[in-house]
Amino acid sequence: MTALFPPGKGGGEEIAYGGKGKGVLIHTLTEGSGMPLANCTTAANGNEREQILPLLDKVKLKTLKRGRPRKKLKVLATDKGYDSKEKRAALRKRGIRPQIPKRVWKSRKNRGRPIKISVPRFQQERCFAWYQRKYRRLVVRWERIKVYFDAFIELATIHIWIQRVLLVG
Repeated sequence: MTALFPPGKGGGEEIAYGGKGKGVLIHTLTEGSGMPLANCTTAANGNEREQILPLLDKVKLKTLKRGRPRKKLKVLATDKGYDSKEKRAALRKRGIRPQIPKRVWKSRKNRGRPIKISVPRFQQERCFAWYQRKYRRLVVRWERIKVYFDAFIELATIHIWIQRVLLVG
């Protein structure tokens, strides 16, 4: 799970000044090969950590196997912005192993074992590369109404999945 920052040139709902300027954050939950599963947007100065559990609740896993369907993910790999003890505990309570790099403080030294990353993060960044390359409307937010921008993100997600299904078969 990572976030993309499109600047909010047109202004409008949920546009705020963050660390990179005026804009909005797109939070996307992707599967192992970089295919988007769920999206949400927040203002640029919003808290990234609060978006983990709502994005996980949006995803419904269905398998083609008989019996009880699997309803939870096994591993969640994110970037440093989502690091929080409370969120790690909430993920473990759901049976999900968090792979979140620790935020590094300049005054503290590294303590404990380093986190072993078995899920490479470049696969998550691939989804944002698709958004930026194929869907130029998502690079800069010109829509003033949040619902319209969210709809364009969902359309891009659907289009990516349709292309995958038709090309792979």
